[in-house]
This record gives sequence, C-alpha cells and structure tokens, in this order.
Amino acid sequence: MKLYLALPLVLLALLAAASGVAAVSRGWVLPMNRRHVRSPHLYGWGQLVVACALCWQVVFGLVISDSGTRPAGTLIGGVILLIGLTAIMVSRLDRGNRKGA
Repeated sequence: MKLYLALPLVLLALLAAASGVAAVSRGWVLPMNRRHVRSPHLYGWGQLVVACALCWQVVFGLVISDSGTRPAGTLIGGVILLIGLTAIMVSRLDRGNRKGA
C-alpha cells in the first residue's frame, strides 16, 4: 500500500464527512460555501457520499491487490464520486421561486 497516497485521501474523506454530518444534522455549511448552497441537507448528503467514494477508492485502488476486482472497484468508486458531486451541484441550484412574469 502506498501510504503517502492513502493518508491524505483518508484525511480528506474525514474532513468531508465531518462537514457533511454538520450540514445534514444542523444545516451548517462552511462559511466560504454559505452564499452558494441553497439546500444544506442535500449538500451534506453529497459530501457524505463523496467521503464514502474517497474511502472506496483508497480501499480498491491502494489496499486490494487482486487484479480482478481492482478495476471494477475503482470504477464503482468513480461512479459513487460522480453521484456525490452531482448531489453537491444540485444543492447549489436556485429553486426558481420567482414572483415576476
């Protein structure tokens, strides 16, 4: 296992998970993202999914050395990462509650 790759990814996943738990449970978002996020709960779930995907990538990309399951595992981790990023992007969209026209 390449420790110099695994440790920063796991640390990043833990930070994303902590921020996601804060957004889901309390609706709290980091100050730099507060203006842009319209749905804090969806944003938090997206961050939790991204954290899960990063851990998945570490496990299948760096820990498991079986050549048969490694490509499938990293591909599934990439799909999970895209799902989380999509949830984060959707949480930033306007709801379209316009009163004019």
